[in-house]
Amino acid sequence: MKIIIAMSGGVDSSVAAALLKEEGHEVSGMTMQLMPRNESACGGLDAIEDAKKVAHQLGIPHYVIDFRDIFARTVIDDFCQEYSLGRTPNPCVLCNKLIKFGALWEKAAEMGADFIATGHYACIERSENQIYLKKGVDTKKDQSYFLCRLTREQLSHTLFPIGGLTKTKVRQIAREMGLPTAARPESQEICFIPDDDYAGFLKGYLKQSSQPGPIMDEQGNILGEHQGITAYTIGQRHGLGIATAEPLYVTAIAPDRNAVIVGTKAETYGTELVAGNLNWIASQKPDYTINVKAKVRYRHPEAEATIAPLDNNEIFIKFTAPQMAITPGQTIAFYDGDTIIGGGTIIRQGR
Repeated sequence: MKIIIAMSGGVDSSVAAALLKEEGHEVSGMTMQLMPRNESACGGLDAIEDAKKVAHQLGIPHYVIDFRDIFARTVIDDFCQEYSLGRTPNPCVLCNKLIKFGALWEKAAEMGADFIATGHYACIERSENQIYLKKGVDTKKDQSYFLCRLTREQLSHTLFPIGGLTKTKVRQIAREMGLPTAARPESQEICFIPDDDYAGFLKGYLKQSSQPGPIMDEQGNILGEHQGITAYTIGQRHGLGIATAEPLYVTAIAPDRNAVIVGTKAETYGTELVAGNLNWIASQKPDYTINVKAKVRYRHPEAEATIAPLDNNEIFIKFTAPQMAITPGQTIAFYDGDTIIGGGTIIRQGR
């Protein structure tokens, strides 16, 4: 098979490429240039150079494709727009759908590829008439959450060569092969904000949303002043700049009032939400109430919930136990055991 492997310059995609080559496939590496600067970031100049070194060592062709414009117009613009509306987006989920498994596949298909592959920790199971997205074997590294917006069509021409391995094993393979990325540290932040300064980044894009405004409690009492709503997210405790007898957390963001609402930790919990922008992988949108396990963010544990259909391609989710910081804009993923049923975007808490 002819396979294009997305090479980020990290150890995971490096080992994925090596395994595919060992299996005898016709493998080519492709690195997406996403950022004009940020040399150590995903899609930056350092990453491109590391990917080239690995491809050379493996004896496979390597290509660099310039996706800077489409990345800025889709992922970065959406990120900024969502924050300006008081929501907290997950740009990695959108990047996977539109860039890594969208624009990259289009380019790979033009080059005659049968499949694209990545270094994600997830698994795909295929049967005659169905395709399933499953969790990666390494529960600590499982990335299926970030892939829940991928369609069945996108998954049909995708491979995850390391999904059945642990991170420890991947590092071991890289060392044994002498790959130059074997010890490369993992990137934890959003690729286009490598210093993790969300507020500073957004301030450069969203002047109006960086204006000071009130921090107030649920009753409307003004407790302090914020320096821009884009610097806050639901569940945030630190950086509020107000002194109270009891710790306070962000419970809501009101862009119409340019206000940040705070309350007690108990007030950050909720059991209900509405989700939209839905994608169903293992099935169609349910037309009756079903039981699932759901994650309201990547680092959040799965929790038992029910899904009920609503109009306008939306669903109502009710959790058995209260969940902390249900945040509009975040991705919610639905699981049945190890299988991703689908996912969507949190629109609001409550009905």
